[in-house]
Amino acid sequence: MSTLTIENLTKEYGDVTAVSDVSFEIEDEFVVLLGESGAGKSTLLRCINGLTDPTDGDVYLDGKPVSGSQPSIGMIFQQHNLVEGVSAYLNSLTGSLERTSFVDSLFQWNDRADKRKALEALQTVGLLDEAHQRVSQMSGGQQQRVGIARALVQDPSLVLADEPVASLDPSSAESVMGYLKKAARAHQVTALVSLHQVNIAAHFGERFIGLRDGWLLFDVEQDELTPDLIDDLYGDVETVGLTEQHAADPASERPEARVGR
Repeated sequence: MSTLTIENLTKEYGDVTAVSDVSFEIEDEFVVLLGESGAGKSTLLRCINGLTDPTDGDVYLDGKPVSGSQPSIGMIFQQHNLVEGVSAYLNSLTGSLERTSFVDSLFQWNDRADKRKALEALQTVGLLDEAHQRVSQMSGGQQQRVGIARALVQDPSLVLADEPVASLDPSSAESVMGYLKKAARAHQVTALVSLHQVNIAAHFGERFIGLRDGWLLFDVEQDELTPDLIDDLYGDVETVGLTEQHAADPASERPEARVGR
């Protein structure tokens, strides 16, 4: 696992400030980033993974500045970004592209170790039996789990996920989040996951960072996430049962019970 340090990060687009003077540090945790659309969550993640340069401030991974694409940072996208015409296995294997030449990749001459990692990653997300199925024939939840497997093959020490379940129905969303948390634990990676579904976030998160209008509104542990904080972040939203989320049936965190979704 790695330590991610954000120091006074600001990102401006012309006259618009998307992220304003945000600082925090995470290590060995499954952290959920909360906030309304336009709060700056995606911009913050893009600054962390090097896709966007901050206007001011710094991002460090294990004490080293993050600049440009980092193989040690795995990214899971809302829209999957998979190659639909090929199998789940080959999509997972693309996670090794940083270690494989274009020609070797073109002819699937990947190292045996990378091929094994692709299969192991699919097993982690419950899709080993579907390894040779084309992703175009899979459900949205299954496709997102392939995206998780691809990120794992990259051998990251930090995984970022930008609204990974936004397009999924509630049942599939819970399944994907269960597999994502399982993957983070099994592969010992620190995870920062952007979500807008409060109840799902409350159930799976270990720590919560709230952004509002680009500013850091709160940074709290699991037992400190209260309906009042959520109201401050989103306004008057339904938070009935929020405080009971962590005491819910642990079966909801056993993704193997829903591998078909």
